[in-house]
Amino acid sequence: MRFSFIAIAALTFLGPVSAQQTVIFTNTTIIDGTGRAPQTHMALIVKDGHILNVTRGKIVVPPGAIQVDMTGKYIMPSIIDCHSHVGNLKGTTTSGDNYTPANVRQQLLRFQNFGVGAILSMGTEQPVGVGLRDSSKAGWINGATMYSAIYGFGVKGAMPPESMGMTHIYRPETPEEAIRMVDELAPLHPDVVKMWVDDFYGQFRKDQVMKPEIYKAIIKEAHAHGIRVAAHLYHLSDAHELVEAGLDIMAHSIRDAEIDDALIAEMKAKHVSYIPTLSLDEFAFAYEDDPEWLKDPRFKASLEPGVYEMITSAAYKDKISKSPVTPQEKAALPTALKNLLKLYRAGILIALGTDAGASPIRAQGFSEHMEMQLMVKAGLTPMEAIRIATYNGALLLQIDKERGTLEPGKKADFLVLDKDPLQDIRNTLSISQVWKDGAKVSDGPLSPNLGYGRSDGPVTPPFIAAALHP
Repeated sequence: MRFSFIAIAALTFLGPVSAQQTVIFTNTTIIDGTGRAPQTHMALIVKDGHILNVTRGKIVVPPGAIQVDMTGKYIMPSIIDCHSHVGNLKGTTTSGDNYTPANVRQQLLRFQNFGVGAILSMGTEQPVGVGLRDSSKAGWINGATMYSAIYGFGVKGAMPPESMGMTHIYRPETPEEAIRMVDELAPLHPDVVKMWVDDFYGQFRKDQVMKPEIYKAIIKEAHAHGIRVAAHLYHLSDAHELVEAGLDIMAHSIRDAEIDDALIAEMKAKHVSYIPTLSLDEFAFAYEDDPEWLKDPRFKASLEPGVYEMITSAAYKDKISKSPVTPQEKAALPTALKNLLKLYRAGILIALGTDAGASPIRAQGFSEHMEMQLMVKAGLTPMEAIRIATYNGALLLQIDKERGTLEPGKKADFLVLDKDPLQDIRNTLSISQVWKDGAKVSDGPLSPNLGYGRSDGPVTPPFIAAALHP
């Protein structure tokens, strides 16, 4: 089917295309996120913000419908990042002072330009973030849909470092304090509860790591409120103890040792999910050299102002080279890759996460595509990586009835790619269009930050009386 000048204009300029219009994408290849083989010469029919049909049959075109010939294009669901951060990053700094509604909105738009349709911000919000999260989920503000752990749980004087903008973190010193703090957080309806159980590459003493009696109290009380718990971790020994205590989500890879069969069996029995955040480990040491993606304009577009100049400077390369934790960070990635493959083959639910936005070097938007590339490097197929990045993320966030795959009845959130990602996973970056709720919202990573929905909507919904905070 050919499309008219009106159709071209509507897809070039966002205004004429409303979510209520029927848009028919014809002659396209559909990668639907389920893991099924790609479907060629298909039509994707969108109306009222949802997918009406995915078909190869004869199409009855309703009056006023926009028809678009997508020959040579590939359509896949929007990416879901189940471990990210927004707001505290600005320029080359991370600080609670950076956390403003404007900064959060700008970063949600950046994620969206890279095809990220939803993020789970892992426990580093400032008070205004409660209303931002709810406004985003209600569709009142632009960009990727924001889910959040709101305020995480750490250790006084240790993880997570306040110097990185982690200022509104609960830091209980007794189980009783932990229970009270969970009870204070629960009315804000965090999408998960986040804990930091880590020594930051050995930079904190063992007595500065969260004690088992504290995290056991957090897990038990969160479960009493019907909220799942995710843990920042590193060590295999901690993973064993956390799973025994009832942990629901490992928010980072186990990186100090190869995971053992006993832990895998317990994870399967207790339905523990795993978010490997492989790109975090790659970013930690990659800039000591000049990785091939360093000059990719899409990578540059994902960075805050000044970050590219910082990471390409001789001083930064020297800093990485001389850092006492660099050898440990370099050793962590191969172990993380090995553990990912082992867990995936064992049937553990793996979801994509990146820790993007927690520091200036973890690029929001580009990281998600690098994460899929690293999954393929670990031994997964491109199709498996895409399923993890789409459907599995929806499963983890418990939004799979409306997001994650291209199926009738689900939200019309998807990417249009110029190149086949199943031939080369790097082609997930060949984004020419991003659609959300049945409306085109971006022309991809190099487009300006195009808007969606009610850009002038209130930050705090009327049903939020106040943004409670610790």
